[in-house]
Amino acid sequence: MTVKIIALMGSPLPEGNTGKLLEEATRGAKDAGCSVARVNVCDLSFSGCMEYYYCENNDSCYINDEFSPFLQRFKNMDGLIIATPVMTMGVPGQLKSFMDRFQVYFMAKYKRNQPLITKEQKKWRRTLLLSIGGMNIKNDYDGIKLTTESFCDIIDCPYYDGVFQNNMDKVKDITTRTEIMEAAYNKSFRMCSEITENKEKYS
Repeated sequence: MTVKIIALMGSPLPEGNTGKLLEEATRGAKDAGCSVARVNVCDLSFSGCMEYYYCENNDSCYINDEFSPFLQRFKNMDGLIIATPVMTMGVPGQLKSFMDRFQVYFMAKYKRNQPLITKEQKKWRRTLLLSIGGMNIKNDYDGIKLTTESFCDIIDCPYYDGVFQNNMDKVKDITTRTEIMEAAYNKSFRMCSEITENKEKYS
């Protein structure tokens, strides 16, 4: 049985610190026996939500662009890893626009009461959040967490856990924080192992 994880990269620097953290989480997912597909959001060409409200009565978006296939890909995935830096105390623009296009899921779940994710899938789908911030301030991740938790609710892939490292303006290289790198690996491994176990149990 294949367990499919999407690793969503929200930084425009795929080989930067966010990318290094995502690589560790990806390694953990693969060691747990999962298939991982990495998506660099900033490489995609797509529009933000334009509020056409076509999705109010349809399971698709009126806009057809490079985002469009992800409506089906997210329906078929078993778990999600989101890796993103903090920008202006929140989710970077390109990643936020990507999330906003899932109004298709919102309308199906909350407007029509016809969620796109089955009751069985809900029993195993999970999301891990990885995030780094430049500043060393108390509320650095409040915006990221609120947006991610809301997004996870909309797509029925519940927030599972997070790995966070702030003060990166001083730290510079995430690999020097071995406990953070290990946390990315371990939490991903644990989440993906639980996803696999529950998928085998409930599917």
